[in-house]
Amino acid sequence: MGDRANVIVVRENGTHELYRTGWAVGIDLDLLDGSAAVLAMLPELRQDGWWLDDDMAQGGVLLDLGRKVLLFFAWEGPSTELRHRAATFELIRAALPGWEVRWLYDGAAELRGYVGLDPEYVRCRDSALSVAPFLAPEDEDLAWPDPGGVVVTVGSESCHVASGAVDHPVREGVALFDRLADAPEHEVCRLHVNSGIHLDPEGRRLGWWSLYSSPQAYEVPKLWPGWTVEFWQDGWERHVRASGGRFSPAPFDAREEARATVLAEAEERRAQRARHRAQVAHVRTTPGRPPAG
Repeated sequence: MGDRANVIVVRENGTHELYRTGWAVGIDLDLLDGSAAVLAMLPELRQDGWWLDDDMAQGGVLLDLGRKVLLFFAWEGPSTELRHRAATFELIRAALPGWEVRWLYDGAAELRGYVGLDPEYVRCRDSALSVAPFLAPEDEDLAWPDPGGVVVTVGSESCHVASGAVDHPVREGVALFDRLADAPEHEVCRLHVNSGIHLDPEGRRLGWWSLYSSPQAYEVPKLWPGWTVEFWQDGWERHVRASGGRFSPAPFDAREEARATVLAEAEERRAQRARHRAQVAHVRTTPGRPPAG
């Protein structure tokens, strides 16, 4: 697996250990089996000080065993999907009774901050911004049940949808308006997107939200000088209310159907891991083969 995530374990005495896994996509599903199952995956993944930065960390988990705190974030997985996020959190909390479960919107920097290390170490402030293309209503990327994407509404006058595969468009600052002038319009966004922006140009107010982690999330106001910026975190319902009907996701079952979907994905995840372990064991025990790295 090539999707990287750091896992941090804070022991009861306050010391922390750093691990790295190549199973970042779907790491939220691993949490459904509780803390003991996560710890059992880690012995061969120990790292010595190599923290994945904002560009490389596609997920992250911190288990504080003494305080019973779970912190996590992801770029992909059911916790980042509008239809499945609530059910995923409910199942994780059920697997960790008595624990505080918290999402990290700023990703890897918040992991370091929790253990008393400098968050700036993982920043990539010189990286060029990846600008998200705007998509037409008929674009095939929007045909999936959970297409991701970023819905951008301007008052109650216009609605646009950008790809969610790159940086959140809110990080473009006021330059975003120049691109909106030529962006394809959507009469109404009924999609189950996983992030959004609502702009009120007359009042110079902006609200934005995201179900996936977005580096430097709490620094967005600096990119919009003269604007009042509200970070709604995962509050997509606030966007629905603010948009005057322009953003109105199609109805969905956030409970039983979503719960069943997440549980099925978790079972498939376990099966994938079991197959991977069997393959690694086979390579290690086959004569003449080098040991797996």
